[in-house]
Amino acid sequence: MTTRYAALLRGINVGGAKKVPMAELRTLMEGLGHGDVRTYLQSGNAVFSSDGGDEESLAAQLAEAVEKHFGFTVGVLVRDHAYLKAVREACPFPAAELEAKQLHATYFSGPVDALRFDGVAPDAFLPEEYRLGDRVLYLYAPDGLGRSKLAEALARPKLLKGILATTRNWNTVVKLEELTGA
Repeated sequence: MTTRYAALLRGINVGGAKKVPMAELRTLMEGLGHGDVRTYLQSGNAVFSSDGGDEESLAAQLAEAVEKHFGFTVGVLVRDHAYLKAVREACPFPAAELEAKQLHATYFSGPVDALRFDGVAPDAFLPEEYRLGDRVLYLYAPDGLGRSKLAEALARPKLLKGILATTRNWNTVVKLEELTGA
């Protein structure tokens, strides 16, 4: 059975260090046997169809191919349409009432629990807020991610030790869910 997925590549095409042209990424993914490959924006988002594998094995396969082709390591998360739809539907913030720059989703490579973020006192960052979901953290940052002190606190390496995390703004969250549903 063919499943639609989104591949989220962490930290490419930002700051100039890890350049991945989207046309090359599409060709690379097609060479791995994936169908209907499309990229979204220049920041490491791709959607594709696959007949086999699971999210973890598909992510590992793509990460290995990127390293071999481009010469650097990049974190990759792969999520299917059902998961992306569930993330969108479970958003604890009023997404329809907010600007996309105010709402973000940080996808994790595995489950996280509230204990991991115990050292981040939520009241200290108001009106910014976060909520945890299924392998995702929803972040409300009214002044945007670039100015968010809460985002900075949540991204500390000791809090993310042992997991891969990559963040997308709400427009991208919505678009990836739509593209994988098509």
